[in-house]
Amino acid sequence: MHPTVERVTQRIAARSAASRIAYLERLERLRGRPPGSQRLGCANVAHAVAGLPVDDRLKVVTQKAPNIAIVNAYNDMLSAHEPLGRFPDLIKAEARARGANAQVAGGVPAMCDGITQGTPGMELSLFSRDVIAMATAVSLSHDVFEAALMLGVCDKIVPGLLIGALHFGHLPTVFVPAGPMPSGLPNKDKAAMREKAAQGLVGREELLAAEMQSYHASGTCTFYGTANSNQMLMEAMGLHVPGTAFIPPGSGLREALTREAVRTVLGDCPPIGRLVDERAIVNAMVALLATGGSTNHLIHWVAVARAAGLVIDWNDFSELSAATPLLARVYPNGQADVNEFQALGGPGYIIRELLDAGLMHGDVLTVRPGGLREYTRVPSLQAGQLAWLDTGPSRDESVLRPAAMPFSASGGLKLLEGRLGRCVIKVSAVPPERWRVEAPARVFDSQEALLQAFEAGELARDVVCVVRWQGPQANGMPELHKLTPPLSVLQGQGHQVALLTDGRMSGASGKVPAAIHLTPEAAVGGPLACVRDGDIIVLDAQAGTLEVKVPEAEWAARMPATLEAAQREANGHGLGRELFAGMRRAALSAEEGACTWL
Repeated sequence: MHPTVERVTQRIAARSAASRIAYLERLERLRGRPPGSQRLGCANVAHAVAGLPVDDRLKVVTQKAPNIAIVNAYNDMLSAHEPLGRFPDLIKAEARARGANAQVAGGVPAMCDGITQGTPGMELSLFSRDVIAMATAVSLSHDVFEAALMLGVCDKIVPGLLIGALHFGHLPTVFVPAGPMPSGLPNKDKAAMREKAAQGLVGREELLAAEMQSYHASGTCTFYGTANSNQMLMEAMGLHVPGTAFIPPGSGLREALTREAVRTVLGDCPPIGRLVDERAIVNAMVALLATGGSTNHLIHWVAVARAAGLVIDWNDFSELSAATPLLARVYPNGQADVNEFQALGGPGYIIRELLDAGLMHGDVLTVRPGGLREYTRVPSLQAGQLAWLDTGPSRDESVLRPAAMPFSASGGLKLLEGRLGRCVIKVSAVPPERWRVEAPARVFDSQEALLQAFEAGELARDVVCVVRWQGPQANGMPELHKLTPPLSVLQGQGHQVALLTDGRMSGASGKVPAAIHLTPEAAVGGPLACVRDGDIIVLDAQAGTLEVKVPEAEWAARMPATLEAAQREANGHGLGRELFAGMRRAALSAEEGACTWL
């Protein structure tokens, strides 16, 4: 093993020793019980099987057949989740063929960040992860299942399903995705059209046409954002049938892999709580860094780890990033989309390179008996039967590189620290000459105010745009992805430009330096509340520092700004935001996973 990977893993294990032991003890107490059909009262069992066909009912009650829970994030608002509506019947048929039964135990909500970007609905997005975790727990609370299949793909949905599943860690559990949509308008052309629209060079009709060419069919969006980063991490943790992540929906191979998920969960599949240990969490972190994945996972995987009794922090990510080579260039960190990524080797190539370089733990449990090496191969149909083929060398080294010849010797993430607190920056798509920005601050209390200033021509200069009151306790920590086009325009005009915020950007954040997730957030008295227009901000991703050039005495004397009562009131009302008030009050910091359940 690479010494850094080994050191970080051991540090996580030591830090988490007490909580992990307590978690595993709870898991073992549940694991040793008889099946629910034998353990529960007669009325309980009758209710649980009343809706089943008679043959399936007898199978569960009389023949004591295994009963598989299906937890489904299906809706047809999300293109990525639309195919999941057809999966339960397929799963039930395969379970019957295997002498088992499967029931849809429950559905979980699944919102689309692409629809809610820049709207009040986005303020529910981060907290929807914990709602999904709770809905997963409600689904499994009937406690009549011997295994579970989690159907979901997108941003908050997979982390939420995983957090919920880990609270039922005694169950063998396999994650079942749906795959990406076909490639449409190239991502670089879409980004260029958005920048033109930000400058007023094209109208709504042209912009809408471009967007609809980009998002045009069932399946996951094809850029390497949070949804597709989820799928990479599921492969790296061994929670999928190997190679499932980026097989398109509606194909024969996708159907075969979905059926294989049933066979897998009924086979020699360990309880998910045993599988997700500190080594599996580190494997996910390394895979994220090696592919330049979504910054959102610096929040989500902290919460996932906590659900398994493990404690990780941004120091762990930063130290691993320094040792992890960047092996992939997938949009927004390159021009290829995930369909090209898959065709050129995909997750199997990445996992093989990282394993061979000693950067991933190969001795982990996975849902398959063959371990993580099974995830270095690519699935295919051979004479109608599933087979897995060697990945082979990269078919295009402008997209995928071997570990011995990476795009960069370090991963795509940097931790920044200084007088203003701690934050992260994704630099995998930022040219090195833009890793340091020193410029006057322009302070905004909302993203709408920044957009108005841009449209008024007030930002055509070197500037660090500070957007505060965007953390978990202020307004649920929305993504600020709508800011990418105007900031890109300013940078393209030759200005030094950066974003500094206690909010999130997006898995699609790209070429503009964005120091995000600043902790502590302004709403709890964080130093960001003391920044004023004109303060010189120095953001240095090379040195890992974030400073404000204000004399010490002046800084110490400043009173922090406060969130205006009217704005706080506005943040808490409309489009269901009232229902999330308790979550805003309870939320931990971004570095603590923004958890609302601890």
